[in-house]
Amino acid sequence: MPAIADKPSNGATLLRIDGLSKTFPGLKALDDVSFTVGAGEIVAVVGHNGSGKSTLVKVLAEVYQPDPGSVIEVRDASGKPLADNAARDGLHFIHQDLGLITMLTTIENMGLGRSAKGRGFRPVRTARERDEVRRLIARFGAAFDPTTPVALLSPAERAIVAIARAMDGWTRSENVLVLDEPTTAFHGDEVEVLFGAVRRVAAEGAGVVFISHRLDEVLGLADRVVALRDGRVVADQPAASLDHDQMIRLIAGRAVANTDVSRTSQPQRRVLSVGGIAGEKIKDISLELGAGEIVGVSGILGSGREELAGLIFGAAHRSRGTVDVAGNLLVSDDPVAAIEAGLAYVPADRRRDGAVMDMDVRENLTLSLLRPLRRRLGRLDGRAERAETQRWVDTVELRPPNPGQRLKLFSGGNQQKVVLAKWLRTKPLVLLLDEPTQGVDVGAKASIYQLIAAAAAAGAGVLLCSSDTKELVSLCDRVLVLEAGRILESIDRGDLTEARLVRAELGLDAGASSDGLTTTEVRHGS
Repeated sequence: MPAIADKPSNGATLLRIDGLSKTFPGLKALDDVSFTVGAGEIVAVVGHNGSGKSTLVKVLAEVYQPDPGSVIEVRDASGKPLADNAARDGLHFIHQDLGLITMLTTIENMGLGRSAKGRGFRPVRTARERDEVRRLIARFGAAFDPTTPVALLSPAERAIVAIARAMDGWTRSENVLVLDEPTTAFHGDEVEVLFGAVRRVAAEGAGVVFISHRLDEVLGLADRVVALRDGRVVADQPAASLDHDQMIRLIAGRAVANTDVSRTSQPQRRVLSVGGIAGEKIKDISLELGAGEIVGVSGILGSGREELAGLIFGAAHRSRGTVDVAGNLLVSDDPVAAIEAGLAYVPADRRRDGAVMDMDVRENLTLSLLRPLRRRLGRLDGRAERAETQRWVDTVELRPPNPGQRLKLFSGGNQQKVVLAKWLRTKPLVLLLDEPTQGVDVGAKASIYQLIAAAAAAGAGVLLCSSDTKELVSLCDRVLVLEAGRILESIDRGDLTEARLVRAELGLDAGASSDGLTTTEVRHGS
């Protein structure tokens, strides 16, 4: 672990994180994370998808409990550690969605904020209190009417409401503001409006933790940068000492490991054609997929990557656009019709959407296709069902190989093998995968990669939506990079490296660069 940077000279340390770890089954999301935040200091936390940024915020917000031995210490302006209750009050959070009720006014949202801080719901009623809200907004450089519904405010003004609500009643002993990707929906001058408010918070003596994927913003706002990769701190240094290429090197890593996936890709007939599809986050996407082809879909959180597969399958509402599966046009949001047409969909949340955890492996495996297992009069052939289940238990190397055990008792990796096998046994024309290896260990990940490659070799077209750049580079023939619900760029296999992909996702020059990153080598059969 790199040395922790010295605390800033302009004030005491307000937040000390030391040896912070968080382990989930099969995954260490945070591994011995340590850094400090000083009074008046803005510390940016950067890292690519899966680096541990989101887990860090949830641990600080007490959504997750850290592993034993982890230290999170909030201090007052004199540097004295606060008691537990005061420490909780000393951390204020601005999340990506801001947490505002848009139909209410700024004044009404401020009243709700007081309730959330444990002071009981106390609406802002008196003229004096309304004037206090106006002064608080003005303190952050804004002058909008606090009686206006939040829905009518600009994104930057909404963010200022969220900051004002978080800092309402702030004293010198309540002093660290955590902003988690606050500018995702911002454009142009709105970013600078928010940054002005953040700088004012820091100027008054608060510490600020700023989490962002936008490197220009990090370099323009932060005093110090903490870089996470694979749950570990890989750098903690002054922002002034970094440039774009150095930041990318920290985020992606200097060298990228090779993979053991070996496959031959010769895309043949078209099996999927999507035209002008749109949903909640997807604005306008058209794509084609050939039999035997693996096409990746990449993009930062909010780009639409996390919605696309479900939209094509019919699990999410499609407001417009067409989906054609090998000449079979799907005209509505109908997963049953999608399955009959040859689509299979592995969702990101396997526990909620991908399987029935209280059922056993056999029941989960056969749910997707019962017809071949039925006798006359519709009764299931128990012998055929057991044989089919055992075949797939062996194919995916389920551990333990117990088809009668409830799925919830297996590790995340083995659960995902069952979810994937459930769909592979339908022999789909198109396999839609959303984060197929999220939260699984290295061994299970390698097995899943082989199953995906085998499905493509058998003729399925695979659409792989993933936040894991190594995964995309290892498996894909080409990758579509999304931004704001549209395809920003398509990167072919010959040009596909982690460095290139990270730059494209961050909206930087996607061409060749001299950032020193090693090209990932993927062995494709000839």
